[in-house]
Amino acid sequence: MQKRSWLTLPAVCVAAFLMALNYKTFVTTGGLYPGGVAGLTILIIRLVDMALHISLPFTVVNVLLNTIPVYIGFRYIGKKFTIFSCVMIILNSVLSDLIPTYIITEDILLISVFGGIMQGLAIGICLNAGATSGGTDFISIFLSERRGIDSFNIILAANAVILGMAGFIFGWDKALYSIIFQCASTAVIRMMYKKFRQCTLFIVTDKPDEICETIYRSSMHGATILEGVGSYEHEKRRLVYSVISAAESKKVTKAVRDTDPHAFINEVETQKLLGNCHRPKED
Repeated sequence: MQKRSWLTLPAVCVAAFLMALNYKTFVTTGGLYPGGVAGLTILIIRLVDMALHISLPFTVVNVLLNTIPVYIGFRYIGKKFTIFSCVMIILNSVLSDLIPTYIITEDILLISVFGGIMQGLAIGICLNAGATSGGTDFISIFLSERRGIDSFNIILAANAVILGMAGFIFGWDKALYSIIFQCASTAVIRMMYKKFRQCTLFIVTDKPDEICETIYRSSMHGATILEGVGSYEHEKRRLVYSVISAAESKKVTKAVRDTDPHAFINEVETQKLLGNCHRPKED
């Protein structure tokens, strides 16, 4: 097993525990819906309990609903990535059935905010370790790699459908608070996980060829050399232009500074990117 695998498994276990703990504290107390397959699982369990007075195990429902997303993961994303994700799904499901319900606070606003933060933290740990919490994460990552778009916008759209169903059946107050929960969760995930976001580097340097080689060696991204003139001394300058993954920006800028300590670097967040751009695949 590779070094990364040894790091991934403990991270997945921690993420699974945090997510299950969140379900049995904030989510259960507030009657919220996390969104994704987990939110659909909770919705089905509560609907069956209300209609038939039968308590379905979280594990059974969650694992069954993740069948198709797991297939997509094995088929299109990566086998090792999907195997660790399956560990996350099963462990999270089992712990959600085993951990007893505990009330931390009954303030619904606090539950929505801090529950969302805890949910985002668990998912962020999982994604950065090389796995996912399952469900819509598989689908959004698949579309992000194929289309190069922000995956979490897709998650929000899918969650809106689940919240609409929950609001219609159980009341709109819980559904609306769940929106706060999911916004807090998404904000934390976007802060922690940057693989599918890009940034643009503008580098003024006297070593353009060496800088281009450094960028390619450290990130597998190409670069373009532009001619320019400095406005103060009116001397010719070389500008290196490159678009890289936001997750690699620190590594790349450090490598650029090591190559040319006098380089002037401007990093700009890229809003939209069309065309070919190297994106590392999952294992």
